[in-house]
Amino acid sequence: MSKPLKQIHLAAHFPGVNNTTVWSDPAAGSHIEFSSFAHFARTAERAKFDFLFLAEGLRLREQGGQIYDLDVVGRPDTFTVLAALAAVTDRLGLTGTINSTFNEPYEVARQFASLDHLSGGRSAWNVVTSWDAFTGENFRRGGFLPQEERYSRAKEFLATAHELFDSWHGDEILADQATGTFLRDARAGAFVHRGQHFDIHGRFNVPRSPQGRPVVFQAGDSEQGREFAASSADAIFSRYSTLKEGQAFYTDVKSRLAAYGRRPDQLLILPAATFVLGDTDQEAAELAREVRRQQVSGATAIKHLEFVWNRDLSAYDPEGPLPDVDPVVAEEHISRGRAQVRMYRDPVAIAREWRQLAEANKWSIRDLVIHTGNRQTFIGSPATVARTINDFVQADASDGFILVPHITPGGLDPFADKVVPLLQEQGVFRADYEGTTLRDHLGLAHPDEARAAERAAS
Repeated sequence: MSKPLKQIHLAAHFPGVNNTTVWSDPAAGSHIEFSSFAHFARTAERAKFDFLFLAEGLRLREQGGQIYDLDVVGRPDTFTVLAALAAVTDRLGLTGTINSTFNEPYEVARQFASLDHLSGGRSAWNVVTSWDAFTGENFRRGGFLPQEERYSRAKEFLATAHELFDSWHGDEILADQATGTFLRDARAGAFVHRGQHFDIHGRFNVPRSPQGRPVVFQAGDSEQGREFAASSADAIFSRYSTLKEGQAFYTDVKSRLAAYGRRPDQLLILPAATFVLGDTDQEAAELAREVRRQQVSGATAIKHLEFVWNRDLSAYDPEGPLPDVDPVVAEEHISRGRAQVRMYRDPVAIAREWRQLAEANKWSIRDLVIHTGNRQTFIGSPATVARTINDFVQADASDGFILVPHITPGGLDPFADKVVPLLQEQGVFRADYEGTTLRDHLGLAHPDEARAAERAAS
């Protein structure tokens, strides 16, 4: 008997702090005005996507002590945007990145519980950590937390938030038979938590929300990050976009679930994915090359090279050869607030490898950055892209994808109009929403139902 087809999960990432958007395109819009967020969300809901995802930027990036001006220089507050989007959508899930290093459990739990009520059960929390003292300077807690403790705090932060969500019991309203009135159960909202990072007690003032708890996402790829996801998350973002790498990550993370008493279907694996569509595969390939050149201007190429070289390279011609000087290896870095800095553990070796690549292929600085940087995940006609996405999911390289268009806010429209109908025809993507909450869309049990099942089994 053939294996039943898996259903594909699709989501959309509104790219805030990024170097993805092609700003030179006349269709590129604001990343601040609410109309952009609303257009993007309505398109995702029209296409029956599971959720919209907002990342978080807690400090503007700097290069050489100056604000990095080749990127988005701002990000409205995540909760404010998601709450506003709840009013202009009906079914779309609303996912936001909120940092566990610089916030407090009570505050974050209260905000997510409120968002879950406002949206009718559509909220999700991408739990992230930060060891970056540069970002921490914006907060009272700035930089005090050693890097090795960040996941310890994150795990306790999430566990504490769950205690707050669960502090409202199903029987919090009691009937007084003698008087015919209703009394509030004194236990409702009461909590006590004493741990390494948090020592709090009191009453949580937001009743049990439609989902019980928001859906929890996690994005770490380290050993600690994978274990954190296996123990605590409902979904994990993946950075692996090739079939073989995706399958290896999928197998590794899913295999960790049994140690925590969880089934493979209780954690979804969702890589981020970019796409370029054309009427034919050849047209899409040509357009993809043009998009990459638009994304990597000469100035952007020089800035990118400075991440590795850790020195001012503004005197170099982006259409010329790579610098013959080696990177500066030091604790202080020319770029601050950029995740890419952590990717290059051995900058001297990377510089040597890049010089060899550039010489062998006769690449300029800009050519090299274009060829070694992020590439589009899916390139082709709508039929080709639909087939490739389905192949990845059926081959257990992912459970779906979080799509990041290169034009905001209208870049998602062609995918919604041309690719989604093909996936629906294949029977691997919903024709309409079957439930009202994000847990419904993702096939995840309500926490109260899960606990009832566990009690029955035991």
